[in-house]
Amino acid sequence: MIESKIKVAEDLFLSPMGCGTWAWGNRFLWGYDPNMDQELQQVFNLLVSQGVTWFDTGDSYGTGKLNGRSETLLGKFSQEYQGDHQDEISIATKLAVYPWRLTPQSMIKASQKSAQRLGRSIDLVQMHWSPAKYLPWQEKPLLTGLAQLYHQKAVKAIGLSNYGAKNLQRAYDYLKEKGVKISTLQVQYSLLSTYPFVKLGLKELCDELDIKIIAYSPLTLGILTGKYQDLTNLPSGPRKGLFKELLPKIKPLLQTLEVIAKDNGKTMAQVAINWCICQGTIPIPGAKNLTQARENIGALGWRLSPSEVVELSSIALSLEKQMIQNIFQTE
Repeated sequence: MIESKIKVAEDLFLSPMGCGTWAWGNRFLWGYDPNMDQELQQVFNLLVSQGVTWFDTGDSYGTGKLNGRSETLLGKFSQEYQGDHQDEISIATKLAVYPWRLTPQSMIKASQKSAQRLGRSIDLVQMHWSPAKYLPWQEKPLLTGLAQLYHQKAVKAIGLSNYGAKNLQRAYDYLKEKGVKISTLQVQYSLLSTYPFVKLGLKELCDELDIKIIAYSPLTLGILTGKYQDLTNLPSGPRKGLFKELLPKIKPLLQTLEVIAKDNGKTMAQVAINWCICQGTIPIPGAKNLTQARENIGALGWRLSPSEVVELSSIALSLEKQMIQNIFQTE
């Protein structure tokens, strides 16, 4: 079942779930290898064919010399794809707030380089994080650059990422003066990362300002998939230490996820993603292979019952520990 698209801007409609492509080029956390590219193209093709037609990337995605790799792959895949929903493919990219990007023109140039790697125009351009914590004076020039991109019709919509409510309101007011509306806000949001809603009040503010919320890491780096249930089975790399700390504290949530998944004939990952959808967000789970892509697609076409949503939310809020927040997340 293909669900109806969500209008995020005047001429930009996104499927109710996208695909995050952080892993497409990232060796450090996700073990990317160029040998994976063929299957990643199959992942792209499968998702689009099933109505998941938009992909989120960033100009910093990729480890070391592979920076921009995710954009390059998406460009290749989108140009070569032929099939259902071909004309509906949308690409959202995030421009990193590097310390040497100080002027409006620096954001325009960054966007142009991303568009070159993609081989197409960007649909939704986003500021990857706010420099408010460390170089607050850097922010307005970069927001001005985004506004200029919009007025030049180089992009269809403007979004922000890792902004808290106070910072978001300031940016919204500033861009409004320049005749530009913020269409989306991307934050780390999941059953193990309720902070943006519960502590920052972003849901209420975004509803008021008509900003759609994109939920990144809805599976909390994979810990909500059920693949890692105890300390004898941990992922390699940087996630190992994090999961070792989290797993003993989140057993009530994993147990409830498993029960609700069985009741619905779904997987734990599909329930966790669907919960994000039920919260009014647009989740962007990643997929490194066809198995993960198929599982993500299974989060669409149905809904958790209101009582199941409440049960999961209550347990999430009662946990001893939640996921650490992105260091760039502002208040």
